[in-house]
Amino acid sequence: MSSMEQLYQQLILDHAKDPHGKGLAEGHDAESFQVNPTCGDEVRLRVHLADGAATPTLDHVSWEGQGCSISQASISVMSELVTGATVEDAEGLGETFRALMQARGEGLDETAEDRLGDATAFTGVAKYPARIKCALLGWAALRDALAQATVPTTKEEER
Repeated sequence: MSSMEQLYQQLILDHAKDPHGKGLAEGHDAESFQVNPTCGDEVRLRVHLADGAATPTLDHVSWEGQGCSISQASISVMSELVTGATVEDAEGLGETFRALMQARGEGLDETAEDRLGDATAFTGVAKYPARIKCALLGWAALRDALAQATVPTTKEEER
């Protein structure tokens, strides 16, 4: 195992042991519950949008879940990455992370990996098709919750 792989493995273990954003917070704009039927990992994720932002912006995400270290660490890294991001940027990060998972362990170009930051630690996971869904669980919940949070809700907009 290369030193980079060891570093990535350690980062995943650290996030699994001390997950960021864990613990459901009130005052959320939308919530998504996702389950990986293959292994039973699950997450309930809430998005909290910033009040008064010119463009829809994620103040933070909060979540509760259980599962393997890969799913828990991926949600933790994701919650750090998207905190303070615009909804559009958060969705873009999700697309980039899905591309990383489809790269079969080859990684992405430097620009994409720079955007993903610590999430590049999951590059090696993409070599194991059974684990990809674990890493994507939180990102699927985020995509779903963001879609709900940005749907017009006032009566005027529904007409």
